[in-house]
Amino acid sequence: MTCFRPFPLLVAGWLTAAPLLSSQNAPAVPASGPVLTLTDALALAKRNNPTLQTALNARRSAAATVRAANGQFLPSVNTGFGGGYREGRQTFFQGQGFGSTNDQLSTDASASASLLLSMGAINDRRAVKASQEATEADIVAAEQRVRTDVTTQYLAALQQQARAALQDSLVLATGTQLQLARARLQVGSGTQLDVQRAEVADGQQRVAALNARNQAAIELIRLFQQIGLPPAMETRLDPTLAAPPEVELKDLLDRAGRTNPGLEAFRARAMASRRSVASARSAYLPSLSLQAGVSAFTNRFTSTSALITQGQATLASQRASCIRTVEVRARVGLGNALAQCEALTFGATQEAAIRAQQGRYPFDFTRNPYSLSASFSLPVFNGFRREQQIEQATVQQRNAENDVRAQELRVTAEVTAAFLTLGASRQAATLQEQNVRAARTALELAQERYRVGASSLVELVQARADFERAETDRITAVYDVQRAFAALENAVGRTLR
Repeated sequence: MTCFRPFPLLVAGWLTAAPLLSSQNAPAVPASGPVLTLTDALALAKRNNPTLQTALNARRSAAATVRAANGQFLPSVNTGFGGGYREGRQTFFQGQGFGSTNDQLSTDASASASLLLSMGAINDRRAVKASQEATEADIVAAEQRVRTDVTTQYLAALQQQARAALQDSLVLATGTQLQLARARLQVGSGTQLDVQRAEVADGQQRVAALNARNQAAIELIRLFQQIGLPPAMETRLDPTLAAPPEVELKDLLDRAGRTNPGLEAFRARAMASRRSVASARSAYLPSLSLQAGVSAFTNRFTSTSALITQGQATLASQRASCIRTVEVRARVGLGNALAQCEALTFGATQEAAIRAQQGRYPFDFTRNPYSLSASFSLPVFNGFRREQQIEQATVQQRNAENDVRAQELRVTAEVTAAFLTLGASRQAATLQEQNVRAARTALELAQERYRVGASSLVELVQARADFERAETDRITAVYDVQRAFAALENAVGRTLR
């Protein structure tokens, strides 16, 4: 595979074109340190880029929404447990006293389940599933955007490093020209004006080299910002970049139409809007509601002795009532059941039963009757609210379909424009290579003429400036090809390598 090696070719080409330059060129990148390739940068950005991580969080929300939609087909279960305290004081109503005079503690527990089945729940589930697919497509689009941003910044950092290397090489050239101008002045073949011009050119070139190095450092910092990590200034970038493969516009448009994540997201949302219309129309259909519930309670009086006293009084009252009944029966000549009345006594057994009953608090519950119910509901009229919801859902569906159509046109336009830009960038890179060769030849001729005294320093400076401009444009053109291919991948929505 053909590879672009703009940085090594730049230095090698300049040393060949300018014999006056020293081979000990100061590099514009760190001499040592870890090498960060473009593949490594993309992998690090996928794990650390904050914008991408934010997009990935949407996956959790979408999954929770789908889980909640599935939960509509499961019964809702509620449980309750409570406790209470009631003061031992009677409540009076119309002069009558009600309630116990003993303080009372109580606990209660309950459990209930309900289930509502309708076609609306089914359509809602399908709608949120489509929305989840749209979220996944958004995540893929976010990954592609991060990939494009990191690739573009990586190319910008490499391009600036190449420019810095060019400026460093030109510093050596202007230094050599200054030495030659001074030597010619000493032997009488030059002028003081040539020396001063050479000094000015050397000073300006040193400033340009300083600014280029500073800009290269800034572009490296911005690269780490895109990756999502603190900058490591000792990092070296790999200038070896694979040449973009040849692609066909028809294939690109077909692939973008099938797999572009942004387009997939719009299509998924259009599907969700259609499900929303079906959900709104299901308001005309009946629904089934199922419910079940059970509860229990227990209580305890705070004063057991009061309960015992109350039990003794109750049993004594029952014994006296029984004796009176026996006396009445005896007077009318009926059978005598006095022995049964004598048996109504409050003893240790009754007292133990009262104490045992109070000791079961708070978890020995007495169950209330459970309940089951089912209802079938068929809506008839609700003031045209159903019609309003259907119309609103229909409008949203039409808008979503229009968005899909607009996105299809946008993708087609962006892919076509990026493809044309890539072709123009490749042609421009070829033309810039020719311009550099011509400028290199002109510089060699100007150097030779100045060495033999056939031209002035002004002509040499002009030839050097022409070569600098041509080489700078060549560097830009080389990286423009890579940037154009990255833009094409971003328009398609998928990697093309």
